[in-house]
Amino acid sequence: MSFVRQGTWRATVLTLFPGMFPGPLGASLAGRALAGGLWELEARDIRAAATDRHRSVDDTPAGGGPGMVLRPDVLATAIDLAAVAPDRPRLVMSPRGRPLTQSRVAELAAGPGPLIVCGRFEGIDQRVIDARGLEEVSVGDYVLSGGEIAAMVLLDACVRLLPGVMGKPESGTEESFSSGLLEYPQYTRPQLFEGRPIPEVLLSGDHAKVAAWRRGEAETLTRTRRPDLWAALGDGPGRQKGPKSATDG
Repeated sequence: MSFVRQGTWRATVLTLFPGMFPGPLGASLAGRALAGGLWELEARDIRAAATDRHRSVDDTPAGGGPGMVLRPDVLATAIDLAAVAPDRPRLVMSPRGRPLTQSRVAELAAGPGPLIVCGRFEGIDQRVIDARGLEEVSVGDYVLSGGEIAAMVLLDACVRLLPGVMGKPESGTEESFSSGLLEYPQYTRPQLFEGRPIPEVLLSGDHAKVAAWRRGEAETLTRTRRPDLWAALGDGPGRQKGPKSATDG
């Protein structure tokens, strides 16, 4: 199943369930960008590389244990048949992989687009990961039924950063993780909702005060909810102290 346009950022997905794509990627920002040719998506069936009449892609784990493991010969052939250019990253979605971060997303979005392998069963034979130079990527400390949903998470995060996808380029620069901080709270009309007003500073028209308030809120949220991110900021420029928020006391 292919949704290919010429000369744009391209994602190639190897999966046992190509019918899952584009899925959510066919809606909203990513879907409009896909239909508009701002990126390409190719979902390839791993089973097409199987050589026996049953189209077998897995076998029992060496050393024993439950479940099945994707065979290295079949998966390696599927990767080779995809014929991706050598400059394109080769990823495999895995809970043991390096956590996906906004900075890594930005790197991937700035490149030509990745090949993504979606595992199933108990995992993938380590030898094909090593032999084909697959980078293991995790979207969180939990286990999914397969890599397809994780691949969609990665692709959605990348596609929204591509030129022309978001209406305003700055929309991607004032979000959680873009500066190492969680994003500040957002408000819109009505001015009063169930007795809760919009903070007065946001209605002041003073852009400097608004920026300072947002910075202070972002720092407070990061410090209280993600102390790991706060600690990682150290004493660098990303740790300039803003005013206390209402929750600081």
